[in-house]
Amino acid sequence: MEIREQALRALIQTEWEDKSAIVQACAPSLPVDAKRSFSEPAGIPGRPGRIQLVEPVALAHRSVHTIEGRAGLIHALAHIEFNAINLALDIVWRFSGMPEAFYRDWMQVAREESMHFGMLSQHLETMGYRYGDFPAHDGLWEMAVRTQQDLLARLALVPRTLEARGLDASPLIRHKLASAGDKPGAAILDVILKDEIGHVAIGNRWFRWLCEQKKDNPLDAYERLARAYRAPKLKGPFNVKARLEAGFDRIEIERLSSPLHA
Repeated sequence: MEIREQALRALIQTEWEDKSAIVQACAPSLPVDAKRSFSEPAGIPGRPGRIQLVEPVALAHRSVHTIEGRAGLIHALAHIEFNAINLALDIVWRFSGMPEAFYRDWMQVAREESMHFGMLSQHLETMGYRYGDFPAHDGLWEMAVRTQQDLLARLALVPRTLEARGLDASPLIRHKLASAGDKPGAAILDVILKDEIGHVAIGNRWFRWLCEQKKDNPLDAYERLARAYRAPKLKGPFNVKARLEAGFDRIEIERLSSPLHA
């Protein structure tokens, strides 16, 4: 087996059990063919056919003080994690010519995202629901499609923008679950936040590495790419502690708070 080929094989699987089995079997010691180019198959991204995708404005807002409301929130988080598995797998197979460590880093991300989805899915089932019982939106994957020809843009706008928003949102979501008495859900959020700090750090590290190779200023590159690819405007409050741990510096965080990004 070779890591990038296995990543593509996992990506097209529609069910989490099949996707996760391939991801977990893809050991860090497997060889990497960084030069190989692949033809894109049909069926990307692989996900269950029962998922109903709608525009964000069409999603219902429910109180977390009801079972249905908490289940809807856990379902939304599970959908993000399922997308995150696919995003990590996609960056592995799609972009050639990077150091071997790049591909191993993102396969580790895929393994951890798969674990997150498993925890959320299992918790959802304790509420009497399963993944696919609520509609979801596709914002994360839409950005992946926009950036599929530009690795620098992918790194800037998926892990460092959309996924980094989860660092900011996590404390509030955790508080909602805990205040509604969902201690298991809050505990899952603690695990996810810890791991996601590491995932965003990987995005930051490789974004800066690629900027260095291209002799591009990371701050200027980010702002240019955010405009070019119509990245969503970021709004505070930012989880400064988590962002610093994930490799953002204070200058970047100050720029995110500036009128340009407001």
